[in-house]
Amino acid sequence: MSASRLRISEIFFSLQGEASRVGLPTVFIRLTGCPLRCGYCDTDYAFQGGDWRTLTEIMAQVRRHPTRHVTVTGGEPLAQKACHELLRGLCDAGFDVSLETSGAMDISGVDVRVARIVDLKTPASGEVERNLWSNLSVLTPRDEIKFVLADAADYDWARQVLAEHGIERRCPVLFSPVWNQVDPTELAAWILRDGLPVRMQLQLHKILWREAQGR
Repeated sequence: MSASRLRISEIFFSLQGEASRVGLPTVFIRLTGCPLRCGYCDTDYAFQGGDWRTLTEIMAQVRRHPTRHVTVTGGEPLAQKACHELLRGLCDAGFDVSLETSGAMDISGVDVRVARIVDLKTPASGEVERNLWSNLSVLTPRDEIKFVLADAADYDWARQVLAEHGIERRCPVLFSPVWNQVDPTELAAWILRDGLPVRMQLQLHKILWREAQGR
């Protein structure tokens, strides 16, 4: 493989906690660095630090675990240019790869074999102005759009975005409450009241391992 390197915050084996792959044993590759500062971020430890590793070293660590599911996340993984090379290499090696990325980064150059989980930033995140709306035009049924909702205003904003862009006709849409800020039962009631074509999700990893707030 290439001698390209990435700064890695951590690589760990766990259950996927979100999106359509929830519950699947998955290797997580968390890249260091993020240009955004969302108010509810639960992985701010990944903003700095980490270790430089070659793609060969990363692949060797991934192969130690008994699964073909791999998620590349952050921070913001696409902030490192070599992330694209990592994603291609994982796909070439036969892994089922998903990418967790913000709505602020261009996803058009991501390998088509990768499932892109795009987190559109809501007003309460403090980063709504960073959303790159052109990403919506390149979504495929393999991708997913996620809205992390901190309050009722976020919910109303997300509902309006759905109405204006018809995202659910392009790919699955996920509504997720900010942990310990929005009552999940209340969010469920809003979705049912409005008959929204979305999937509500909770973060399984936080339900199972409540002390692991960063994962």
